Amino acid sequence: MEKKVLIVDDEERVVQSIAGVLEDEGLRVATARSGEEAIGTFQQEEPDVTLLDIWMPGMDGIEVLKRLKWIAPDCLVIMISGHATISTAMTAVKLGAFDFIEKPLSLDLLLMTIRRALERQKELLAVQRSEEIVSEDSPLMGNTIPLKELISPPLYSVRETIPLSRRTSKRKETSLLPQRTLKRSMVLYGTGLHSGMKTGLLLQPLPPHSGILFGNISSDEAVPAHLDYVQTTEFATSLKKGRAIAKTVEHFMAVLHAYHITNLMVKMIEEIPIMDGSALEFCKIVEEAGIEEQEERVDELIIDRRFEVVHRNKSLIVEPSEVFSVRYFLDYPSPIGQQTLDFILESEEAFRDQIAPARTFGFLKDVEMLERMGMGEGARVHNFILVDDEKVVNTELRFPDEFVRHKILDLIGDFYLLNRPVRGKVTAHLTGHTENISLLKKIQEATRERER
Repeated sequence: MEKKVLIVDDEERVVQSIAGVLEDEGLRVATARSGEEAIGTFQQEEPDVTLLDIWMPGMDGIEVLKRLKWIAPDCLVIMISGHATISTAMTAVKLGAFDFIEKPLSLDLLLMTIRRALERQKELLAVQRSEEIVSEDSPLMGNTIPLKELISPPLYSVRETIPLSRRTSKRKETSLLPQRTLKRSMVLYGTGLHSGMKTGLLLQPLPPHSGILFGNISSDEAVPAHLDYVQTTEFATSLKKGRAIAKTVEHFMAVLHAYHITNLMVKMIEEIPIMDGSALEFCKIVEEAGIEEQEERVDELIIDRRFEVVHRNKSLIVEPSEVFSVRYFLDYPSPIGQQTLDFILESEEAFRDQIAPARTFGFLKDVEMLERMGMGEGARVHNFILVDDEKVVNTELRFPDEFVRHKILDLIGDFYLLNRPVRGKVTAHLTGHTENISLLKKIQEATRERER
C-alpha cells in the first residue's frame, strides 16, 4: 500500500514543490493551506506522516500539532519553519513532533526524515501486533517470552559498548567505519560559558557525507566542524566561516568523537552551552535521540608515523596505535598539583563514565582576568570548578583527578576536527587547545600529501 503524506503550508509554491518531489518518490500526497483545513484533512485522509508549517495565519502549527496529537497520539508530525528559534523547536519536540526541519528545505534531508518517520511507524505497528499476540486469549499467556524478543531489534543501540578497535578492518593502512547520525532531532537549553548568553542546541540528523555542521538558528549559514575553520584557541576552540560562528565546541565535539557521530546539523546562537561544565548532558541527549547507522562508510584516520609539537615545556605527540588513546600529564600550582591519566577511547560507555563528567576549571585570578576581557560571563558555581591558592572553593570534585580528565576531554574534542575518527596514541605534557590544533595541522598536511 502506498504511503500517504499530508503537507500543511499556506505557501502554495512550497506545497507544490514538496508534493512534486514526494510523488516522484512514489508517495501519495494530501494538502492543506491552513490549520483549520489541516485538522479536517488529517481526520479524513489518515496520513502516515504530516509535514506541518509552524507559521500560518489563524491557527498556527503549534496549535495544530496539539490537536493532531489529541486526535491520534501516535501520529508522526514533522515540523517545518523558516523563522525558527530554539524555544519554538523545544516546544514542538516536547509536544511530540517527530522532527523539526528549517526552510529553505534540503530535499535530501526532507526525504531522509520522512523515511525515518515511516520506519518509526513500522516499529510502532510491530509493537502493537506483538501486544495483540501477548493478549489474554493468546496461547503465549503464561510463557515467559519478553515482549522485546518478539520485535526485531534495532541495528544499533547506544548501550552497546563495542570497542572501536574491534569495528575496524584488518588492513593496517585503512579502516572503514559506518557513518552515523541521530535518529531524531533534539533540543537543549543552556548558557554560553564565555558570552553568558542564553543559548541552546537544535540537533538535526543529516544524510551521509554531510559531516558535522554548526549553523545559526536564524539563518542558513553554517561552518563545518573542521580544522580549516578554527578561528581561535584562546581558552576554548571556536570556528568561523563567513557569518557563521561556533564558539566553545570542544566538549560537544568530544561526545560526537566518542559516539562516532559523523553527520549532524547543530543549530545554536554562536556558542555551545556550557551546561554543568562537563560533557555529560551531551552524552545523555545523544543517547536519548538514539544513533542511526548509515549504509555509507567513513575512513578512519590511522596514524602511521610519529608527529610532534614542542613549545618550551609543553609537548604533544601522536604515534601509531591500534586504538585511540591519550596519556596526559598535568602540572598546576597547589591545590591541583601533578596529575597523570591514561585513557583508551574503546567504548562510548568508557567515555561517558570516565571522561565526560569532568568539568571546566580555573583559578580565581584567571576568572578575574577573563572578566576584564569580557569573557567567562557564563561561569557559575554549578558549571565551573573554581580554585584559589589553597583549595577548590565552590564544589566537590567528581574524581580526585577531575582536572586531568577534563584536559583529556578537551583533547578528544579537538581531535575530531580532522573530520574523521582517529586511531593513534597521544601523549600530552602540559598542553592545551593551541598545541592540539598545531599538531592536527601537521597531521592534515601529511595526510593531504599522501592522498595527492
